[in-house]
Amino acid sequence: MSVRHRSPVLALTLLLPLGGCGGGSSTAPASESSPPPAPITQDNTQPTGPFVRVVGTVQDGGLPHAACTCTSCETARHQPDRRRHIASLALVLPASGKVYLVDATPDIRDQLSALRDVRGPVEGRVDRTPLDGIFLTHAHIGHYLGLAFLGFEAVHTQGLPVWATPRMAEYLSNNGPWSQLVDLNNITLDELTPGAVVELEDGVAVAPIRAPHRDEYADTLAFRIDGPSRSLFYLPDTDSWVAWSQPLPEALAGVDYALLDGTFFSLDELPGRRVESIGHPLISQTLDLMAETVENTGLEVYFTHLNHSNPALDPESAERKEIEGFGVLEEGQEFGL
Repeated sequence: MSVRHRSPVLALTLLLPLGGCGGGSSTAPASESSPPPAPITQDNTQPTGPFVRVVGTVQDGGLPHAACTCTSCETARHQPDRRRHIASLALVLPASGKVYLVDATPDIRDQLSALRDVRGPVEGRVDRTPLDGIFLTHAHIGHYLGLAFLGFEAVHTQGLPVWATPRMAEYLSNNGPWSQLVDLNNITLDELTPGAVVELEDGVAVAPIRAPHRDEYADTLAFRIDGPSRSLFYLPDTDSWVAWSQPLPEALAGVDYALLDGTFFSLDELPGRRVESIGHPLISQTLDLMAETVENTGLEVYFTHLNHSNPALDPESAERKEIEGFGVLEEGQEFGL
């Protein structure tokens, strides 16, 4: 089976703070004095072909969510294994040693730490080239604010490619503090045109697909990622499925894995709100829409970008049990391409 799950303990360890860069009397983590561990797969082997690793699965506010005392957030504050990072993927190409991110979240520091085993950390100092590029979906806070950590005050990358739509590139170029990243050459902006494929190393191609969504500052993209053997569709944010000009089952034709917007499970999370005003499809709607396709084609559908209010975040909830035949994306999960 091509879907891999890394050890939850390993994933949590890699996401904890990594300590200082030298000096002082603190003891360095074991991972800084020994080779980083290889990903643990279901058959206990290290992947050799290109794969996608999940490094975040929740909505822009994170889990625990800022300033929230709901049961889900309070549980996450007291139980580290229930904490989640903001939705993002890493595209790992072992043959060429390249690693790309899809979106730069406010949790990018932890997410870069979770990729140490595939990048190989620079010992004893800041790694100025922790990635080979970033693909941006859109300009909502959970998807691009992490770019700030690439700047002069932090990692201070040089010429890191960032792929974005022309509107997103214009927004970053003309508004601070993002414009400083461009002016100092921390990042270079490469424009994406929906339908135009970006060819990467190791036989991997990334195709941007226009997605309807709230587009206050820039437009929104989904990505289809094709590898030598399999393909993956990533859509963390979208308006309801009726806003798509093409029915979702048709848009996913030929795809092996679909990682879809699962922000809200049902209207029970949003008392007094109309479904038309939410700006996201409900998981319950997606289940109805995709059930026949999943049963007949073997397509694997997983939900990501879950809001802190979403009961499907709880693996013991009745709502999680309703997703039989589908899945809730987990951090550290890997999909072979």
